[in-house]
Amino acid sequence: KGGGVRFAPSQPPEAAHGHVRFDEKLHDSAVMVTQEKDGSFLVKVGFLKILHKYEITFLLPPPPGDPARLPALSAPGYSVRCEYTAHREGVLKEEVVLASEAGEGACLRAVVQARVMGK
Repeated sequence: KGGGVRFAPSQPPEAAHGHVRFDEKLHDSAVMVTQEKDGSFLVKVGFLKILHKYEITFLLPPPPGDPARLPALSAPGYSVRCEYTAHREGVLKEEVVLASEAGEGACLRAVVQARVMGK
């Protein structure tokens, strides 16, 4: 499973797979998504620069369970796109929770981990 991060653009996103986008002078950076023992996901976005704004995209698989209780998916999972500002140096972790609109307790948890470097 992959993903990506980039400087937040004014242009539309390219792929449904995950990536980190940087400005046009730089290339996209790959994102790694792994499932943890507790069922949550760890999304590693690599190295980011402090005080820069990024767009992060990645794909999470649907939660296990009764397919009749889950919304139908046209893709093999949930495509997540978020903006992130690297606000301080070091290893930063931010939790993302995707909850069911039906309120039946079904949710996916992902921790986005980035290594933020100085200017």
